[in-house]
Amino acid sequence: MKPAPLPPRPLRIGLSVVAWFNLLSALLGMAGLTAGGGFGLPPEWIEGTVFASYFWPGIILGIIVGGSQALTLVAHFRRYTLAWGLHAAAGLIMMIWVFVEIAIILVWSPLHGIYFATGIIQTTLAVLALGAWPHPFLQRTPKQPPSSS
Repeated sequence: MKPAPLPPRPLRIGLSVVAWFNLLSALLGMAGLTAGGGFGLPPEWIEGTVFASYFWPGIILGIIVGGSQALTLVAHFRRYTLAWGLHAAAGLIMMIWVFVEIAIILVWSPLHGIYFATGIIQTTLAVLALGAWPHPFLQRTPKQPPSSS
């Protein structure tokens, strides 16, 4: 059995850049929400939620969002075939994080848009790396004649 071909280099570079950006952002966010006292975010935003402070959201951000990106980057640089699927999952996790955060705090920030966009970009590039781009792009599938039984 021969190994699966690597996706094109531009896709691999794009996925790496987005994953590193998301990982570093998640780790900085975790540091700011836990040790940094919540980045100065108003405590009213989490009143009525299950969180008494921004500490646990910061831990979740670092472990779930950052951890998925870190795991993806390890697989990416070790050239595991699984890496491209992990990129898709990590992008979806980023989008889910943003969606749930907005649903909990009921506040929107331009950063939400930026991080949601990075999740979309990562997921889209991963799906393309998995082979979702038809070759040639506009080729049509021939009609199949009806089968006679």
